[in-house]
Amino acid sequence: MNDDDEQRDPVARLRAADPAGDIEARAGFADEVVARITGPEAEPMVDSAPVADLGTERARRRPRWLPFVAVAASIAIVGGAGYGIGATTGGSSSLADGAAPPITLQSNGGPESVVQGGIEPSVGAGAAIDQKMSPLTYPYGSGRNAFSASGLGTQAGTAQSYAYDPRSASNADTVAALAAALGIGSSVELRDGSWVAGPSDGSAPSLSVSLDGMLSFYFQNPEVNPWQCEGDQACEPTGQPPSEDAAIGALRELLAAAGRDPAAFEFTSQVWEGSPTRSAEAKPVIDGQQLDQGWAVELAEDGVVNATGALADVVDLGTYPVVSEQEGFERLSDPRFSAAATTLPIALRDQATTTEEWVAPTEPPATPVAGISVSWPVTNVEIVSARLGLTSQWQPDGSVLLVPAYAFTDAEGGTWSVLAVGESMLDFRAF
Repeated sequence: MNDDDEQRDPVARLRAADPAGDIEARAGFADEVVARITGPEAEPMVDSAPVADLGTERARRRPRWLPFVAVAASIAIVGGAGYGIGATTGGSSSLADGAAPPITLQSNGGPESVVQGGIEPSVGAGAAIDQKMSPLTYPYGSGRNAFSASGLGTQAGTAQSYAYDPRSASNADTVAALAAALGIGSSVELRDGSWVAGPSDGSAPSLSVSLDGMLSFYFQNPEVNPWQCEGDQACEPTGQPPSEDAAIGALRELLAAAGRDPAAFEFTSQVWEGSPTRSAEAKPVIDGQQLDQGWAVELAEDGVVNATGALADVVDLGTYPVVSEQEGFERLSDPRFSAAATTLPIALRDQATTTEEWVAPTEPPATPVAGISVSWPVTNVEIVSARLGLTSQWQPDGSVLLVPAYAFTDAEGGTWSVLAVGESMLDFRAF
């Protein structure tokens, strides 16, 4: 707006746009509505959402969810076990056989709820930190990179591929067994696209298993949640985090109860400094490599606060053609494959922990002069090695494949991932 008279508070402008803003309710109307809904003669609510308890909803939005998001995001951001850079204490791991770390593509095409919870955010093309927080922009952030490499293999071949089979476990018995292992004794029902057990209002332990390509589940138990508050009181959690052995042990028991072999997983455990809970994560291992979709629990002194995982079995899809290391490298510069920087170099990990104070400018930038060069920064990335592994790829119908991908390591220690499947088995049609 250019008219100074219109430079009003945004809330005031919003109220002014309300077509019913000038209508006044008759005297006593609000009191009558409240009495009708909450009084002893109140009619049950039909075909409408239940009234949320504000205390419960506030508690559900407290930082206890951050560790779970970070469990999955850490693999993409720092390329190793741990929630993030300098964010946790302990950080020890329990690795069964030293499997190779998972390969995660920047965008796997999955539904938003799964991508946000399981893979993203990754550091790839277009990603940069807040300029107000720090003037540093990651070298890989502009998306303009000049790749170079030498000595990469030129031999194409084939590699084993897999897929999740969600229908193998999408039944009430499987979900009920998991619910029982988590202490939920109520019946299981199929509702609104998910198998559910327990109340949906956050008042007691509950389990939800989504009908997605992996049968992703989520469990929460407010009864043992140290962040859960009474009413609307400020929440000050107490207690000490369980040991690493206890957290990993709880996750092993959960895997076994769901019919999984814990020996087929590699485990890590982390704890936030000052947190009364500890988290553990289990990555399934296939062909000597961790998969980028795993199981996790958050454990408090009194039990499991929340848990996530996938109930679908993994099935064999046979072999797929795989491009050579050299051709995979060339895909890093091919916009069809959107190469993803999934692990930051060590130097950038250190820089990411530092928040530089933003200094307010005292004057605008100098006026550009004729003949000034146009800034177009390009990062030179030297690839020094390649590793072939598996990555998850979501299909348009929601099914999930585990297909070959390359993880390239650059001279600075950063990692770049790209799909390795030959073009004969790629469907480039938009959907």
